[in-house]
Amino acid sequence: MDLQTSPRGIRGVIARHRAVAAAAALVAVALVGGGAVALGAALNDPPSAAPEPLPTETTTPSPTPTPTPQAAAPSVPPPRVRTCSVADLAADPRLANLQAQVMNAGTGEILFDRGGLTASRTASVMKVLTSAAALAVFAPDHRFATTVVRGAEPGSVVLVGGGDLTLSRTPSGSETVYPGAAHLDELARQVRAAWEADPSNPPLTKLVLDSSLFGGEPWHASWDPAERELGYMPDITALMVDGDRQDPYANTSARGTDPVGRAGEAFAAEVGGIGAIERGVAPSGAAELGRVWSPTVAQLVEKSLIVSDNTAAEMLARLVAIEVGTGGTFEAIDPAMRQVLATYGIARGGIRVVDGSGLSPDNAVPPAYLTRLFAKIESREGNLGVIRDGLPVSGQKGSLSYADRFAGDNAIADGAVFAKTGWITTGYTLSGIIHAQDGTTLTFAIYALGNVTDAAKQAIDTLATGFYRCGDELANT
Repeated sequence: MDLQTSPRGIRGVIARHRAVAAAAALVAVALVGGGAVALGAALNDPPSAAPEPLPTETTTPSPTPTPTPQAAAPSVPPPRVRTCSVADLAADPRLANLQAQVMNAGTGEILFDRGGLTASRTASVMKVLTSAAALAVFAPDHRFATTVVRGAEPGSVVLVGGGDLTLSRTPSGSETVYPGAAHLDELARQVRAAWEADPSNPPLTKLVLDSSLFGGEPWHASWDPAERELGYMPDITALMVDGDRQDPYANTSARGTDPVGRAGEAFAAEVGGIGAIERGVAPSGAAELGRVWSPTVAQLVEKSLIVSDNTAAEMLARLVAIEVGTGGTFEAIDPAMRQVLATYGIARGGIRVVDGSGLSPDNAVPPAYLTRLFAKIESREGNLGVIRDGLPVSGQKGSLSYADRFAGDNAIADGAVFAKTGWITTGYTLSGIIHAQDGTTLTFAIYALGNVTDAAKQAIDTLATGFYRCGDELANT
């Protein structure tokens, strides 16, 4: 597609699904060792609703007619008894308060469930939902623009942030942590050429910085401020360079406290001759002098998943909210995400979305939602194949290839677990897809919540490896 054309498909998609989303409910019933696990929830939960468990659906039996003397008693096959237990692995104290669910992706049967209907904090697994929402709103090859327009005063230009937090101050031709990122030197080159093409223009002396696309607070109150200094999260503003990293080439790098100012100083240095920099808003209808484009949505999704990049995830969450029309603040993310995720036809079950990255402990998603979403991801429904291709892989790719993941005996599952990792101070999480030893495709979510240590990662991997070994014989006891 033309990268300079911004697709606008979400309102039509939402309209087509609104009637279904208002009335539909997801019911997944699996016979597990003679028992049954049931799931049902309305799709039109209010945007402001607090997280709550998905209710268990019950049905009222129809009256049974009196059989005629000739009627034979129906033959009822005995329930299947699965024999592969992971009960000891699930009882590992390193998992603290365990919530988990495993589903056979082919049949929809729930094979294992521990609090799967309760919405709880997800840590960075939230990035899967953010990615799914972005791919429902934007085409995978969609890009976001940063522009420069003529200012209201003679000799002034306005640098307009379009929400591209990957824009780089490094030289064109170099690659930062964001493959495909645009560069300020190219934008400055376009501006100088456009300015000099009109001999009546006075010298360029003033730069105005417009970051008004995003509003509200740039740092969520529930985020730990140490995340900025540790190099995991910047203030979220619509204009910044390199995710506000001190080192544009390092995934983990300390962030500053004035990302807009850093971007402005870098651009002024590229343009040259700028004597004044101030904050403001671009004049309505101002002539455009330059434009550069972000990486594609597919590239941003992969970056947010493979190394759990918080900046890319927050960028996508805000731009989804703006596209849907709920606004450009943290408060706008939750109603936008609820609206967009409803188009996938999965019961949301008390989902609450505070941010796009999962850093907030106030996010809440039931494991049951994730097992169903990952079934759609595995089948590459819509644009969800982008997520499937961007997931870390046990022992091979991304955050599941680190030395402390799927090591030792768990290495038997190398290459078989495709999943998103998550960590905050009160929980470790892992959710995704398992190609089990017996050939069954499983979808799963594991939350280890509460008083957890780094050792929870190994306990999670061990439980996931247990799922891999059991496959379709996984027992719920």
